Amino acid sequence: MERSEAERVLSAVEERLATDPAAGLKGSGFWKVVAAAKKAPDLVGAFAERIAAIDRTAFERWALLTVPLGPGTAAASAGTVLGLVLVGLAYNAPEPWNGLLLLAGTGVLLVTTHGLAHLVVGRLAGIRFTHWFIGTVTRPQPGVKTDYATYLTTDAERRAWMHASGALVSKIVPFALIPAGLIAGVPGWATALLVAVGVVSIITDILWSTRVGDWKKFRREMAFAER
Repeated sequence: MERSEAERVLSAVEERLATDPAAGLKGSGFWKVVAAAKKAPDLVGAFAERIAAIDRTAFERWALLTVPLGPGTAAASAGTVLGLVLVGLAYNAPEPWNGLLLLAGTGVLLVTTHGLAHLVVGRLAGIRFTHWFIGTVTRPQPGVKTDYATYLTTDAERRAWMHASGALVSKIVPFALIPAGLIAGVPGWATALLVAVGVVSIITDILWSTRVGDWKKFRREMAFAER
């Protein structure tokens, strides 16, 4: 894409968002400009900040709930600590409470560590973030929003692994807690449920995430890395 064409599309998108409070990015050509910028460093240098501003405007209209990065990270970190505490309490609790505590801790950790993994790996790669958010009623799991200017200036392979990190952690957590459950002597049904959660998570990734979730984004960015 020529620089003049990118300029024309971005200007049109900015006007559309400014004049129509209900407007989004679908069908605007914005993502074609983003894809072109990922292939052309000169477009990133010229338009990264404008792309980030447009992306943030659209995101704030789309997201059901947004929380500033600092408080959101603090809440996710506190939730992770809570999840670990619940797992720890399972070691001294009688049946069936030890199993219930282990499963409750697993659930909390699955919710909190997914976004934290994106955040930690992204920051190590050079990507900054702006908000924690809940996207929609049908997808209530918390997420963390990238600053698209730094996202575009980061190497494509690193962007890919940032996307993969959350999915990988979500697969590791239930299986990693199986030994904890065995040591704590939880009932067999609790261990079986941990296995089931892990297996269902893998199946969900295969059927869903590869089409619309983290693994789709991983494959997309790896494709740019190979060019």
